[in-house]
Amino acid sequence: MAAPLADSPMAQLGARAKAASRTLATASTAAKDAALLAAADLLVARSDAILEANARDVEREQAGGMAPALLDRLRLSPARIEAMAGGLRQVAALPDPVGEISEGWTRPNGLRINRVRVPLGVVAIIYESRPNVTSDAFGLCLKSGNAAFLRGSSAAIESNTAIAAALREGIDKAGLPADALVLVEDVSREAAVEFMQLRGLVDCLIPRGGRSLIQSILDNATVPFVIDGDGNCHVYVDAAADLSIALDVIVNAKTQRPGVCNAAEKLLVHADVAADFLPRAAAALEGVELVGDPAACSILPSAAPATEDDWGTEFLDLKLGVAVVDSIDAAIDHIASHGSGHSEAIVTTDLAAADRFTTEVDAAAVVVNASTRFVDGEEFGFGAEIGISTQKLHARGPMGLRQLTTEKFVVRGTGQIRG
Repeated sequence: MAAPLADSPMAQLGARAKAASRTLATASTAAKDAALLAAADLLVARSDAILEANARDVEREQAGGMAPALLDRLRLSPARIEAMAGGLRQVAALPDPVGEISEGWTRPNGLRINRVRVPLGVVAIIYESRPNVTSDAFGLCLKSGNAAFLRGSSAAIESNTAIAAALREGIDKAGLPADALVLVEDVSREAAVEFMQLRGLVDCLIPRGGRSLIQSILDNATVPFVIDGDGNCHVYVDAAADLSIALDVIVNAKTQRPGVCNAAEKLLVHADVAADFLPRAAAALEGVELVGDPAACSILPSAAPATEDDWGTEFLDLKLGVAVVDSIDAAIDHIASHGSGHSEAIVTTDLAAADRFTTEVDAAAVVVNASTRFVDGEEFGFGAEIGISTQKLHARGPMGLRQLTTEKFVVRGTGQIRG
């Protein structure tokens, strides 16, 4: 595996981000908030240009056959731009984690030791077909004192370029280095691989995309990374479920926005309520393609038989796998075998069943009697998230400001020496 060239265009972009990160690490909260608010205002002010650029992306990708759910991820609107600006304003209003002392103690020899929260440095994000990530990632990186080094997909290149231009103008207007946001405009595969290998320039890499992108990270990255993984999310309807709540939950979790990682992809229903619940669910899930196991198909003649691959697939579309299970144990086992560790939900009125599910299901988020769509940084009160980690080290679940920092020890003495 060849190392990236120190003087390559990609390395030069990384060096610019690295230089900006040193300034951002010591920037005041007031300066960072001013930059976020200025950037939010400029997103709205430049919305016509951003929407024109986005329309060109959407037209090109639609002509190329992009799936409707992915087009929804790509498409911007005035409301979505306002939401992006709102996300930046929300982040500005959040407490600044940088400099926070998370722990402190004094040793018997008089040494005072504090654990202090500090930025990571350069946070690189590689992402697919979601131009809002350009704004969301920048906002969280800036507030946490990090430079945002961004590489989007070819599908959203014109949108990302227009958004980044507005954000950089806002940063500069507030007196911080515009290279607090550096966008890679080379969308070739070779550039993506080099981006993943900028050791010494990138402190943390976060991918946001599907399995092929994650696999490319695993195969090629030589910098530290946090995996924002698949969302093969399940909703389990227990024998003791309130079926009215269960119906609302599965319809929302599957259809409210099917092309995102916290949408439900599988429905597990206890055998005791399957005959009652599944026909109601099928009727309410209008327009959703259902594939099922033999028990589900016997109740729902309109459902096609599911393949073995279906159970492990994140559809990101109006398609849902349905299985009938004999017990909560079978539901937990099914999730253990096929889940991606993202978000899993149970609908039940049985507190013991809820406790078992939350204790035994291994996922970044476990939800009781609510939609998986709530597993989201903004819904958790973090502001716009940078991703949802399915790993277990450093960060897990929605990644907000704190997850974009690390800690260092500050030790103060009065001349102590070790004997």
